[in-house]
Amino acid sequence: MDLDAARGADENSKGAVQIGTATAGRSPQQSDAVRDLVIVGAGPAALSAAIYTSREDIDTTLFEKGAIGGLAAITDWVDNYPGFADGVEGLKLADAMRAQAERFGAKIELGEVMSIKTEGNLKKLDTTEGDIYAKAVLIATGSDYRKIGVPGEIEYYARGVHYCATCDGAFYRDKKLVVVGGGNSAVQESLFLTRFATHIDLLVRGDKFRASDVLQQEIEKQKDKITVHFNTTTDEIAGEEGKVVKVIGTDKITGKGVEFITDGVFVFVGLDPNTKFLESSGVELDERNFIKSNDKLMTNMPGVFVAGDVRSGATMQIASATGEGATAALMIREYLEGHGPHLEPNLYG
Repeated sequence: MDLDAARGADENSKGAVQIGTATAGRSPQQSDAVRDLVIVGAGPAALSAAIYTSREDIDTTLFEKGAIGGLAAITDWVDNYPGFADGVEGLKLADAMRAQAERFGAKIELGEVMSIKTEGNLKKLDTTEGDIYAKAVLIATGSDYRKIGVPGEIEYYARGVHYCATCDGAFYRDKKLVVVGGGNSAVQESLFLTRFATHIDLLVRGDKFRASDVLQQEIEKQKDKITVHFNTTTDEIAGEEGKVVKVIGTDKITGKGVEFITDGVFVFVGLDPNTKFLESSGVELDERNFIKSNDKLMTNMPGVFVAGDVRSGATMQIASATGEGATAALMIREYLEGHGPHLEPNLYG
C-alpha cells in the first residue's frame, strides 16, 4: 500500500509532491545539490523511512558514517522482531532492510553530517562530501555504546576493551573475559561470548539483574562458564605491554578491592544518543541529549524530523524504530506537500 492509500483516499486531493532536483544554478534553491529528503543515519528507523519515501518517488539520500543497519547490524541475534518465528541474525535483518530501500531508489552515501542549519526554506547540511541542501531532514542517528569512564578504558580500546561481542568476540577463543553490565545487552552478549571464552566474569554494579526473566534463566544454565558478581564496581582496567591483563573493582558489600584476571573486557552499560553534531544547530534536546519532537515527530526546527533510538522517549527496540521510521515518512510527505498548519512549529512540544 502506498502512502496516500495508507492515509485514505482524501489524501489524493492534496497536491502531489514536487520531487527530484532542480536545474543547476547559483542559488541553493536552483542547485542540483537540493534533495527532497536527507536522512542522517542508516539504521532501522532510517531504512524504514527510506523504503516508504523512495517508493513514493521522494528523492531520498541517507548519510551514514558507520555501519549500514546501525547497532542492529552488529547484534548477534534478534529474537523479538515480528515475522521471524525462530529469530534472525542482526546483520541479515539489516541487509534485507538496506536492499529493500535501495530497490525503491534510496541512495546511501558513506559520510558524516557535521551540522544542520536553516537557509530560507531549505536545510543546509555540512557534510564530509560538501554542503548539501534539502527540503526536509530526518535525523535517525540512533545511539552508541555508553562508556564507563574508568582508567584504562580509552587507553585499551580495541586492544582489550570492546563494546561489540559480535564484532570482536572471536578474538578471544579459549581466553578469559570480563563483561561489565547487568541489563539485557550485558546478559545476552555474555551468553554469546561463551562460544569463544573459557570463562566469563560478569560484573554487575547492582544487587540484581535488570535483564528479562528469559535471559536470566538462560544465564543460569551457563553457571559453569559464567560467574556473576553482584554489587561489584569496575574501577580500573589494567594492562601490561599494551594488553589488558586484569580488571580492578570494589565489592560494595565488604568495601574491599577485588581483581579479575582477564584477556579482555566487554562493556554493556547502556546507550548514549548520537547528537553531538547538533550542538550548534538549534535543534532542542532533552536533559539526556535525546532529540525532542512533537506528535508529528518534527523537532522545533520546521522541516527537521526525528525517529528511532535518538528521539526523546524512544523505547530502544528495532521494531519500534522501524515503526517510527514509517510514521516519520508519512509526516515528511505531508510536510513536503505544503507545510500544512497542522505541522507549524507552534504545535511543538
